[in-house]
Parts: sequence; structure tokens; C-alpha cells
Amino acid sequence: MDIGRAFTYPFEDKDWLKKIAIGGLVMIIPVVNFIAIGYAIRTLRNLLEGRETPLPEWDDWGGDFMLGLIPALAAIVYAIPSGVLSAIGGALTGSRSGFANLIGFGFSCLAVLYGLALGIILPVLYLRYAKNPEFNVFFQFAEAFAFIRENLSDYIITWLMIVAGIVGVIACIVGVIFAFFIALLVSAHLLAQLDKKAATPA
Repeated sequence: MDIGRAFTYPFEDKDWLKKIAIGGLVMIIPVVNFIAIGYAIRTLRNLLEGRETPLPEWDDWGGDFMLGLIPALAAIVYAIPSGVLSAIGGALTGSRSGFANLIGFGFSCLAVLYGLALGIILPVLYLRYAKNPEFNVFFQFAEAFAFIRENLSDYIITWLMIVAGIVGVIACIVGVIFAFFIALLVSAHLLAQLDKKAATPA
């Protein structure tokens, strides 16, 4: 995995400042930020096809919105089990019964474990969605876990780089407004690298 390349490729576009500035501003507006997510998915598609630069033009706002809307809808569905488990856990832990408190703690732990499992699998679901932009892709968990299992060491590296510290490191350099958008572009490159390596025979 060329981690350094994932951080540098966006800045090789001669119009990188304009494109990242637009993405950063779009990213902070609720609902409108679906466009930025769709743009990042379009960038991932380019990377999967071997086109690192230039970054896509901001010329398909409607298409990018639809690309970003589907993951947002999937996130709403994902939130339902977590919300139910947390609500049951909160209700029971407020009881005077020790047994009810214990059961409530168990439900709360299940909510945490559910969130952790979802966080682990989400990057590969986005990768699969970039290849096949359909709503049901976000619920093909068996296929996603099979991909993770077959590429475990590379996936761990990719996941850690996406989750741990990317946004914080970039925020110190260019400011929090643009950090999240740049993190999306960095994550796209990491996922494209992972997919390429997974497709290469050992």
C-alpha cells in the first residue's frame, strides 16, 4: 500500500485548490453534502479505472447528489437497529431491578458491537457501491466480509488509515472545513489501492 501517494495525488491537479475548496464548502451543508459524497465516489470510480488525475470536474451536481443520497438512505436503515438496542438498553438500565439493569447493559453492549461491526465493514461496502451503485449493495454483508477475510492484512492497513487520524492530521494543516472532504479523497485512493491489490494474483 502506497499510503503517501493517497495523500499527495489530489494536489497534482492544476485546479486542486478550486476543486477542494468547492468540496469543502459543499461538505459542511446538510443534505447538500450528499453531493460531496457522490463526488468522492465518482473519484473512486476514476481511481479504479487507473485515472488518478485530474480530479473530476464539478460538472454533475445532480448525478453526484444521487450517488451520495443512496449511502445516506442506507445509513438511516443502519441506524434503526442501533437506535432500538440503545433505547431498550437505556430504558432497562433506568430500572430499580438489578436484573433489568443487567439486561439493559447487555443491550447497550450489543449496540456498541453493532456499531463497531458496521464501522469495520463500511469501507468495503463503499468500494462495492462505487462498482455497482445500487441500494442493495449496502446490505450484501456476506460478500463484503468474504472480501475482508480474503484480504485481511491489507484491509486492516486500509481501515486503520481511513479511520485513525487522517482527518485530524489534515485538519492541522488546512483547516477543519476542508479536512473531511480531503479525507474522502484520501480514503478513495486507499480503497482503489486495496481493490487493485486484491485483484492481483499472489
